[in-house]
Amino acid sequence: MKGELLKRLFRAIASSDTEAIDKLTQVVIEEERSKGHTLLADQLENITKKSHKEKSTSNGKRTPSIPESREALSELPTSKRFNLPLVTVIPREKLRHHMVLPEIVEKRFQRIEREYAARDRLAHYGLRYRQKILLYGSPGCGKTLGAERLAWNTGLPLLKVRFDAMVSSFLGETAGNLRLVFEDASKNPCLLFLDECDSIAKSREDSQEVGEIKRVVNTFLQILDEYEPSSGLLVAATNLNKSLDTALWRRFDDLIEVPKPGDAEIEFILKDTLSAIEVGLINWSALIEQMRGFSAAQAVRVAQDAAKRAILEREELVIQEHLEEAIKEIKVS
Repeated sequence: MKGELLKRLFRAIASSDTEAIDKLTQVVIEEERSKGHTLLADQLENITKKSHKEKSTSNGKRTPSIPESREALSELPTSKRFNLPLVTVIPREKLRHHMVLPEIVEKRFQRIEREYAARDRLAHYGLRYRQKILLYGSPGCGKTLGAERLAWNTGLPLLKVRFDAMVSSFLGETAGNLRLVFEDASKNPCLLFLDECDSIAKSREDSQEVGEIKRVVNTFLQILDEYEPSSGLLVAATNLNKSLDTALWRRFDDLIEVPKPGDAEIEFILKDTLSAIEVGLINWSALIEQMRGFSAAQAVRVAQDAAKRAILEREELVIQEHLEEAIKEIKVS
């Protein structure tokens, strides 16, 4: 907080100027939010709301309410031609944030989160926290979950780019929509998530791609070079890392391959997913042997399908047969 603002706030408190106190506390809240301290800003706002409510109750009068807590976002960008939203805001209560990862990969996620938390201290020494992250790996391995986990642990609102609205058949419109999204995201702290980013980052050497797609890739590369998030993060994800333009890789501060779960991770996922229901005598080693090569999403599905079968059969006890049936169904499909 700036020294002059601090002095004004203390003067207002000393003189019991409630109107000035209200205005100055709002300035403090907005200043913290602009720095990316979203959780602190929300906590300060809740304190002021509680204070207003208590004063209103004790005085028997209604006090004008302060603005509702927001996600530190301006009006969402929309496509100019069809007026469709170009991003979707994922509410915090819907973010999944429990991941089961090998230790080495878990530490890399933790490093991003620790650097974000210490971004002011790093900046003091002329260092920048990791801002642009690329997650890659096979389908169902947890890339989207990784983005949600980063949003949860940093307290940033998650904006997911809608490529169905962004990509247009009209010349130059896709690149224009792309710029609009990045310009808007740079104004306020957020985690901008580009899922399946290969749709706008395919190799320009691919002879099957038309000139317009190549122009979009050029624009995307230029935007990545110029993008300076306002205390936020950019996370891109792809299943098709081999089809990405080679120039894309060096635009990111960190490249993380999210692997399929190993034996220990599969066993943990199964037991954790089944924790809400009673489980009988299970030969976990035999199950894991059958599930080698499964993605994390498939492991979750095996456990969920087995639990559903047990409940529907009114046994309410998951047994070996339930799990083996679920494994067979996934292998067939």
